Amino acid sequence: MTTEQMQGKTARTNGERLKPASRDALWYEAPAGAWTEALPIGSGRLGAMVFGRLGEERIQLNEDSLWYGGPGIGSSPDAAEQLPRIRELLLAGEPEQAEELAMTAVMTQSGHLAPYQTLGELLIRFPGEPAAAERYIRELRLDEAAAVTRFGWEAEERTRTVFASEPHAVIAVRIEGSIPGGLSLRAGMTRRPFEGRMTQLERGVAMEGQCGPDGVRYAAVLRAEAEGGSCRLLGDAILIDGADSATLYLAAATTFRSEDPLAESLARVQAALEAGYDEVRERHLRAHRALYGRVTLELGAGTDEADGRSGREMKPSSGQEPAQGRKPFREEESGTMLETGRTLDSLPTDVRLRLLREGASDPGLVRLFFLYGRYLLLSSSRPGSLPANLQGIWNESFTPPWESDFHLNINLQMNYWPAEVCNLAETHEPVFDLLDRLRENGTVTAREMYGAEGFVAHHATNMWGDTGIVGVWVPAVIWPTGGAWLSLHLWEHYRYQPDRRFLEHRAYPTLKDAARFFLDTLLEDGRGRLVTGPSVSPENMYELPNGNRGALCIGPSMDSQILHALFSACEEAAAELGVDAELAERLAAARRRLPEPEIGSRGQLLEWSEEYGEPEPGHRHISHLFALHPGEQITPERTPQLAEAARTTLESRLAHGGGHTGWSRAWILNFWARLGEGGEAHEHLMELLRHAVHPNLFGDHPPFQIDANFGGTAGVAEMLLQSHGGELKLLPALPPEWPEGRVTGLRARGGAECDLSWAGGRLTEAELRFTHGGSFFIRHGGELAAVDGAGLPKKFIFEDGRYRFDARAGDVLRLSAVRASEGNS
Repeated sequence: MTTEQMQGKTARTNGERLKPASRDALWYEAPAGAWTEALPIGSGRLGAMVFGRLGEERIQLNEDSLWYGGPGIGSSPDAAEQLPRIRELLLAGEPEQAEELAMTAVMTQSGHLAPYQTLGELLIRFPGEPAAAERYIRELRLDEAAAVTRFGWEAEERTRTVFASEPHAVIAVRIEGSIPGGLSLRAGMTRRPFEGRMTQLERGVAMEGQCGPDGVRYAAVLRAEAEGGSCRLLGDAILIDGADSATLYLAAATTFRSEDPLAESLARVQAALEAGYDEVRERHLRAHRALYGRVTLELGAGTDEADGRSGREMKPSSGQEPAQGRKPFREEESGTMLETGRTLDSLPTDVRLRLLREGASDPGLVRLFFLYGRYLLLSSSRPGSLPANLQGIWNESFTPPWESDFHLNINLQMNYWPAEVCNLAETHEPVFDLLDRLRENGTVTAREMYGAEGFVAHHATNMWGDTGIVGVWVPAVIWPTGGAWLSLHLWEHYRYQPDRRFLEHRAYPTLKDAARFFLDTLLEDGRGRLVTGPSVSPENMYELPNGNRGALCIGPSMDSQILHALFSACEEAAAELGVDAELAERLAAARRRLPEPEIGSRGQLLEWSEEYGEPEPGHRHISHLFALHPGEQITPERTPQLAEAARTTLESRLAHGGGHTGWSRAWILNFWARLGEGGEAHEHLMELLRHAVHPNLFGDHPPFQIDANFGGTAGVAEMLLQSHGGELKLLPALPPEWPEGRVTGLRARGGAECDLSWAGGRLTEAELRFTHGGSFFIRHGGELAAVDGAGLPKKFIFEDGRYRFDARAGDVLRLSAVRASEGNS
């Protein structure tokens, strides 16, 4: 049965509609048909996709270290000898010859990463359950981190609750029925076509195997307990009959972390069984809500009508005809008329998404998408886990697109753009652990391939932290700046929470080694500038005046901008720590010789160190705007001409079809927010939702990539609060579509948490809670009054359009907008 058929059948029999438990929920009135309709749960190491099917439930499983094969992407033995010749050819305007030599001398034909893989599936059959229910709802409760399916037929009511417990390191599946003794089920695991070995255990089964001859060994354990009735084993399945309720616990591990993954999985499940479901559930909720509850967001009055504003009829957001290519409104879904006055918040998520695509204004769906991004990050990245990969942690394939790896030319970095500002700093720790491995392996790659000190990582890596050139596609792979960009995440973490110990022992050593590599490898171009090479502007190509085309180049703009940020961070860190004065001077001298962002003949920012032709003017990567975001070399206040050139670049890319992938659209959203263009930022947020998300709101490249979710969430935060360039901006890109609202718990660089309220499109109140002391500069378009935490007037200095406040750790600053009449009195 297709998804549409299931939805139709459910709608016809769902006379008594079930309602979601809270507004913080994705919810649907039919089971998932496709994987991108299922609902994700995760605890960092364990993840699952829950389908909510009747008769036989499918729960697809993941364990974050289940990667095929082992480490070992090395360097070509001829790379160091041939790099000078490759540079000569590039400087001579012969990119084709340079690339031909690079493909044989630098890139290794066997240099491909092995993929991240699915753990398999948990399948649960329910004898006697109907194919369709009279009442049905499935929810992803973001505030509970649980996928809950509720349904009923005749006098029977069933509830299934599935969550991944980080404290107990298990996936728990709770099944409850309303009729005593009325529950029976058959549960088992599968990993077709690579099941491995199945073993019976006391009250459970185990699945073991190995991911390739040199890969990790894995184990998964499934055990059960029933309240009432019987629980027994038959073959490799658990059978429960005549029970009131039942709970399944599943744990999994690999030899990436454990010498004996079976014993570890058994211990985890046993601990959960001994604790009991109520305690497992309670500890899970406490741990999740401690992170999830730090940030809240409201857009609008809190009850979204069909146009997003209370008391109005459903119509296109502009009040005009629907945009070209979008269908006009229908006040119906699945054959059921939309009741008069029914709010969008009261509609299923897939219906709201369809209405948005047809022109509805739905700030509540934006709110949900923002909260969902935070949920996905803390579900796929926790201290001790691996970082969120191209699919977070959720992957149903043995051969996923792009190996579901860690792409370092934007995708992994974008995954963590929300981490600091959205108050989930702990989720950043897996990136720092990966950087430790990259630094160790990259030191070898730097020495063997480039004859350089420090460390290097290229465009992609895996859980082992391989740093060699991966793949055989020239426009992507020969890019030595991936490790440098990722290292800047250490600096960002420090800037949000200035912890000297973290800077000294964790951040600075890695930043320093990343910078040392480029001090050894930068070369001088024909204009006396220091540039990288060979390198690429990620995945793009250029055309020379003589008609030659290439991707491999000398001095792409993105590299220079990344190095400007890296060298500046190292200089500032060295000064803060009082170390390496000589190295800091060398870095400062090199930074001054890097190419500055340069404006071309059409008013655009140059993508390369010279003005070349663009064979693909609508390319998905807009790498040469790194200096605008996530960098801060370009700001509208300090560098207005460069900001205008960035705007011209964006408009040109979009005019030629740019932004056609989910993550690219999310990056464009952040660019417009940095330019202070709330209307443009909002339009691209809408385009992201209209064209680049699946029914379960997973981002779409296509296919599914999770960076669109994280980039979109970061973009919403960027519209509300910015703290780069040494100043805080309050509501810097507030769109007219959000005339009123409130956000709490966002974080600012320098060490502060921020709450903001606004009405009529203008700031009304703000509260800053300082976790660290220092001088803070606040930029806001209107006049502000300030009091401290006790309500006493707070002194400030106003200069250059900014308010300066001096704060100590623990201080509270409350700001309120001064109306024009008050300011003149």
